[in-house]
Amino acid sequence: MAAVDDLQFEEFGDEATSAANPGATTIHIEGPSESPAHQPGLSRGSGGEEDDELLGNDDSDKTELLAGQKKSSPFWTFEYYQTFFDVDTYQVFDRIKGSLLPIPGKNFVRLYIRSNPDLYGPFWICATLVFAIAISGNLSNFLIHLGEKTYHYVPEFRKVSIAATIIYAYAWLVPLALWGFLMWRNSKVMNIVSYSFLEIVCVYGYSLFIYIPTAVLWIIPQKAVRWILVMIALGISGSVLAMTFWPAVREDNRRIALATIVTIVFLHTLLSVGCLAYFFDAPEMDHLPTATVAPNQTVAAAK
Repeated sequence: MAAVDDLQFEEFGDEATSAANPGATTIHIEGPSESPAHQPGLSRGSGGEEDDELLGNDDSDKTELLAGQKKSSPFWTFEYYQTFFDVDTYQVFDRIKGSLLPIPGKNFVRLYIRSNPDLYGPFWICATLVFAIAISGNLSNFLIHLGEKTYHYVPEFRKVSIAATIIYAYAWLVPLALWGFLMWRNSKVMNIVSYSFLEIVCVYGYSLFIYIPTAVLWIIPQKAVRWILVMIALGISGSVLAMTFWPAVREDNRRIALATIVTIVFLHTLLSVGCLAYFFDAPEMDHLPTATVAPNQTVAAAK
């Protein structure tokens, strides 16, 4: 009975009762208003800090979940276009390496692009290619006529605008047409693999990287070397395009699938050969030496 008597329910802070029963075990039952957070005389201890830490972890988890979903903003805002350039240097270099070393049986979109398609790499690759072609074309023209006393070199700045029009038109209009064609065929044949327009632009943009060093090497004034270089670049970049888009059309009609791949490679070949022929192999008629007339020589007018 002594053990039973020692167990008594007493109010916390009742000094008189505690003094009367010094050996009694006190059981303190707190109500909602008696929690440490609501008691004015008590400071928050380690338990409160742990609660804050747990709440902070919960908020961070929610933030990470929301971070995985890109916010949709109106297309006229800066935030809408900022998501297209959300890529780091490692990803850009990895995609450039993938475009230079195509692996048979590996899809470039699924392997490099689909996780985070971007416009940063394609935009700067096209810009660099424009200046590489324009500058190399001017240097090639200068080296060809080097040593001619009657030749006066004049930089052709119009090549920059012409190269920019050709490269950016190809990098945007061809993917747009291909995307529309794949969407149309997907409505006809349900099992066709579909690519987004941004993914197609990425493939075309990164496939043009091989032409940057090729355009620099086109300065060599040897037509045979230039054509060997353009064939190597065409083989690498064309294989990237063919291996990427063949899985998207192989389930379609065999003739349509082959015609699609042939058209893609043909347009790519037309770009390569056209740039080489226009910017490097075309004769510079504007800078040909003109015939001079001696001061004491008269020109007879045709009757």
